[in-house]
Amino acid sequence: MDWLRDHLWETWLAVAIVLGVAEMLSMDLFLLMLAGGALAGMGTALVTENVVVQVLVASAAAVLLMGAVRPPLLRRLHGGPDLVLGPASLVGAHGLVTESIAALSPGRVKIGGESWLAVSPGAEAEIEAGRTVEVIAIVGATAHVRPVFDTPR
Repeated sequence: MDWLRDHLWETWLAVAIVLGVAEMLSMDLFLLMLAGGALAGMGTALVTENVVVQVLVASAAAVLLMGAVRPPLLRRLHGGPDLVLGPASLVGAHGLVTESIAALSPGRVKIGGESWLAVSPGAEAEIEAGRTVEVIAIVGATAHVRPVFDTPR
């Protein structure tokens, strides 16, 4: 026990290393936060020999890391891109008008090989057949589209 009291910072460092290695097996970032607390205990051991203060600092640091650092890290590591399925995946796609779309009467648009009922909210003029449009929303079974203006080359 005398050796432990005489080598407190080395003991905290050994605990941090063991927890860090064990974290490699769990990959949950829980043991890594405890290892961070052990490193804080090691830093405290270099300043004071009071074991109670070291344990309190190590515990507070571990709890702080668990609450403030771990959740955003988990979200970043385990979160992936949002997967958009179904009709919502057509938003932003271009389609071809097969039946003209007027301000108050819907037409038809071919989007991704499928024919959709289409309206153009805010369209002042008719969008004639053969024109390219962009899907801005899908509401029910109706595509809301706007005309795509070709840029001169």
